[in-house]
Amino acid sequence: MKRKIVIALMGLLLLGVEMNAQPRREEVMRVMELANDHFMRKYPDPGKPTFVKKERPSNLWTRGVYFEGLTALMEVEGMFANEKFFTYRRYIEDWGEAHQWTPRNGVKTRDADDYCCCQTYLDMGHDEPTIACMENLIACRQVPQTQGNGSSTGSFGDWTWIDAIQMGLPVMTKLSQKMRKQGRADWKRYAEQGWQMYRTSRDSIAGGLFNKQEGLWWRDKDFVPPFTTPQGKNCYWSRGNGWVYAALVRAMESLPQDPHCKDYRKDYLKMTKALVKCQREDGFWNVSLHDEEDYGGVELSGTSLFIYGMAWGVRKGYLSQKKYLPIIFDTWEAMVKTCVHEDGVLGYVQGTGKEPKDSQPVTYDKEPDFDDYGLGCFLLCGTEIVKLIENL
Repeated sequence: MKRKIVIALMGLLLLGVEMNAQPRREEVMRVMELANDHFMRKYPDPGKPTFVKKERPSNLWTRGVYFEGLTALMEVEGMFANEKFFTYRRYIEDWGEAHQWTPRNGVKTRDADDYCCCQTYLDMGHDEPTIACMENLIACRQVPQTQGNGSSTGSFGDWTWIDAIQMGLPVMTKLSQKMRKQGRADWKRYAEQGWQMYRTSRDSIAGGLFNKQEGLWWRDKDFVPPFTTPQGKNCYWSRGNGWVYAALVRAMESLPQDPHCKDYRKDYLKMTKALVKCQREDGFWNVSLHDEEDYGGVELSGTSLFIYGMAWGVRKGYLSQKKYLPIIFDTWEAMVKTCVHEDGVLGYVQGTGKEPKDSQPVTYDKEPDFDDYGLGCFLLCGTEIVKLIENL
């Protein structure tokens, strides 16, 4: 009898540990709202240009990533009939209307940083300028004439840096999904453009930016593989890999009917396995994934993108709950305790750049040059955790 009681108590204890490890949905929402509402108070006019060394329109890529996160938060608020849904929706609409729902630098741009904002435009139902932009890409996809650095004159070779995959690929899959729902026979054409651009970045540019053996990505065509840290280890930039990881998730989520999803899923799973191997003991990832001596330390943006992707994978059944739930929940707790200020400001966000040494040092109190994309990554992560909690 005593043995049975002990076993029962141990079971309850273990259950209690698991329950304590899972954050409350309301608390996750509260932290996201705290961070986002601080940002909205700081920038009450979402259409006003940004100014970091020079003036830029507020539909640049950094703000585009923020609005990806805010759109996700708005949708979650709507799931629970929260009044903030309407506040956030109005802020998004004011931003889009200020830019006439058009990519930065117009519909003829081929720069993925310029059409990152189109992800939110499509989510909000304003399609025509984005369609014009994507049609221009398709018109420019002539047979690539490879240059010496592995880039191409055709649009298939436009994504010479891996950040571009997140800025651009979800636009194309979202647009194809819209065409599919409208019954368009040619609905695959935009997704196919995205696949060809992704595959060119992965396999061709600079000899292929994805190291399939190690499951991680070199940052761009200027870092001709193998690119190493001063200590001689392969240099994989955290946020750059986070951009690709998030892009794969967003592409698969927005268009599961895409025949290339099996390829995206294969790369996603390979990346997941590689990321788990290089996670820090405190739950974060270093800015240089394979070298803790190359500006190692806490960093929020890359960590948020990785947990965003893992939470989505568990929710969709691609990743094991037993293995990944502790990673997801423990890291979220670490991010909140370590990075979120009392007023909602986010610390430990690496500023803009393209490798570990950029925008250093990364600290709790240092404000990055742009304070929007880090918040966008954090909101994507938190909203996916909320969906995961509701799905368990």
